[in-house]
Amino acid sequence: MSCVLMFVDHHEQHLKGVRKGLSTLATPIIFLADLPGEFFAWSGENMISRSHLRQENARLRDESLILKAQLQTLVGLQSENARLRNLLGTENKSVERKMVAEIIKIDSDPFSLNFLINKGSLHDVFIGQTVIDAYGIVGQVVEVSAMFSRVLMISDATHSIPVKVNRNGIRSTLVGTGQINLLELQFVSDTTDIKVGDLLLSSGLGQRFPDGYPVAKVISVEHDPGEAFTRILAVPEAKLDQSSLVLLVWSDRLKEE
Repeated sequence: MSCVLMFVDHHEQHLKGVRKGLSTLATPIIFLADLPGEFFAWSGENMISRSHLRQENARLRDESLILKAQLQTLVGLQSENARLRNLLGTENKSVERKMVAEIIKIDSDPFSLNFLINKGSLHDVFIGQTVIDAYGIVGQVVEVSAMFSRVLMISDATHSIPVKVNRNGIRSTLVGTGQINLLELQFVSDTTDIKVGDLLLSSGLGQRFPDGYPVAKVISVEHDPGEAFTRILAVPEAKLDQSSLVLLVWSDRLKEE
């Protein structure tokens, strides 16, 4: 009987060793078999994470652009409040809303400074609507279709915008020269107090553009004794040759027209 027990025990130990060896050999195979499932699970989670990050980055980018645009109005308000505190609250300068739009095509015609954006009448865009970027006024909408709109830049030779000097409130009209980064003040008399470095804001006259947005900065004042008017050149505050995103502005005053 003891011999039988010794035989069984010997073989049981032997079988345990065999099972242990088989288990060791099977481990890599099981690991490899599980790899596709784990890979696809990891890949799916990674794709969801990357998609979420892209959406979050786009949201933060849009919010940053809107906040920068809102700061623009403070420039004009600070100077105006210092000059005319008694007029506070008599003019509604609030902006109802803004919408981010992407520039999808720039006109290749060198004599026409305009571009196409990916927002149209389905997004409530209208002809004459103000378009800005994070730094100043870019232009206005001149054509609208269902999904797209065309924007004329302020530096186009056919464009003009009423402005005021931030330093002293002097009003004038700023016209495009056909050169993307060059504007000119129109019909400024030789005695007008405008200096190099003066910031020009939208004046709100004509109710085409909201009041108080940065438009341009004076870079040249040329007094010619033989001329009735001073030649004053300015550069746009908006990055007309760099912007890929712009903001469409809805203001209460434009809404009431």
